[in-house]
Amino acid sequence: RNRSFHFVQENPAHIMSSTVTFEVGMTCGGCANACKRILSKQAGVSEVTANVETKAVVVTGTNLDAQALLASLQKWANASKKSLKLVSSS
Repeated sequence: RNRSFHFVQENPAHIMSSTVTFEVGMTCGGCANACKRILSKQAGVSEVTANVETKAVVVTGTNLDAQALLASLQKWANASKKSLKLVSSS
């Protein structure tokens, strides 16, 4: 007998790919690295990019909680006197 099995791995409906963008008053590479370090530790985050010139921090991952990400950056922003704004979440 020839038995073959074919398994298809599907993305469960509850796992959603998402992107969250922040505008952060970064002034140097140290600021960018701090943002990356802080956000990379958060649940669901797979990648963080930070651009000092455009002041953009983009977080990609699954089931991201924009408010939780914002809260995680807020303490650093307050301590370093940097502006922080949630621009978009999708």
